[in-house]
Amino acid sequence: MSETPFPIFVGWDSREDIAYRVCRHSLLRRASVPMRVTPIIQSEMREEGLYTRAPDPLASTEFTYTRFLVPYLMGYRGWALFCDCDFLFLADVAKLFDLADDRYAVMCVHHDHQPRENWKMDGAVQTVYPRKNWSSLVLYNCSHPKNRVLTPELVNRETGAFLHRFQWLDDSEIGAVPEGWNWLEGWSEKPASGHPEVVHYTRGGPWFDAWRHVAYASLWLAEERDLARNAARAA
Repeated sequence: MSETPFPIFVGWDSREDIAYRVCRHSLLRRASVPMRVTPIIQSEMREEGLYTRAPDPLASTEFTYTRFLVPYLMGYRGWALFCDCDFLFLADVAKLFDLADDRYAVMCVHHDHQPRENWKMDGAVQTVYPRKNWSSLVLYNCSHPKNRVLTPELVNRETGAFLHRFQWLDDSEIGAVPEGWNWLEGWSEKPASGHPEVVHYTRGGPWFDAWRHVAYASLWLAEERDLARNAARAA
């Protein structure tokens, strides 16, 4: 792993480009191992013919379904990480990679997330369903034979429930990682000291005016400033 960059796919949404750029920056500057960060951009996948689903009024982001193409994009080889763009990494992601266990097809935080709000982000409807947010951060064992069913044809055809609940797998094939790697702002309990490994601004983050005062907003804003300083030095 120290020689081959670990592949990370981050969901990209045209309304949240700054969230993606800050997420990527937070990953890169804390990682102790090489990484390859790739945005999952729906429009590009449509141009390539990989994504053909009709618009879904219940899809709150442009990567609601495209995230399940990661094993296909990896050629069904090796491990890869997917995360939403509204993540702030505060720990070395290498520690998450170290949890990868070949017994499982996927690994994620097993939340029991039942949000209290009816709306999130910039007016998107907040939906409630079993295993909500399990698919917002996934370690994919792309080599696992069960993940070979995740073809573009299946991802374009199957229901959101089938995909987001990992219904192509047996429960025993869904491994768990600690909650700190997908800490849900507004839902998860704050750590007794310090901060979680990852903050997930699932309701809305500081890049939206209405969400400037969420938990750990100051850390996201500091990361954004560091990103801007780096960009200015490179210009």
